Amino acid sequence: MVDDGRHRALRILDQRIDALARQPFRARFHLRGRDRATAELKGPDTIRRHADDLIGKRLAPAEPYKDGKQTPYRGHPVFVAQHATATCCRGCLLRWHGIAKGRELTRAERAYVVDVICRWIEREMTGEAGAAPAGDRPS
Repeated sequence: MVDDGRHRALRILDQRIDALARQPFRARFHLRGRDRATAELKGPDTIRRHADDLIGKRLAPAEPYKDGKQTPYRGHPVFVAQHATATCCRGCLLRWHGIAKGRELTRAERAYVVDVICRWIEREMTGEAGAAPAGDRPS
């Protein structure tokens, strides 16, 4: 059985992800093709390590290199998840998650961002919360 604290944390992440999925731009993103295959092949633990590494290099610095343009739209499941969850740049982090720009992310903020990304990927892989099947493409 999932403990109450973990269950509550997942519910909060799910509510945030559901709210973001109501935004037309964010709703377009789903794991497909190679990105989905990568998530299946690598598994959640490796994907979490990749997310932590990518966030540490591309988003956590006070002034990320090419902020606003540093996250590709595909090429890794984490990149797709970042766009779907508004964790793709510091501007989106501020607007959608209330995390200030102009300073390095704290350890807790970085963990939160990784949790949001990994929860979105988990939901995509299990088909939870309206995730589109792998073959579906938006029109």
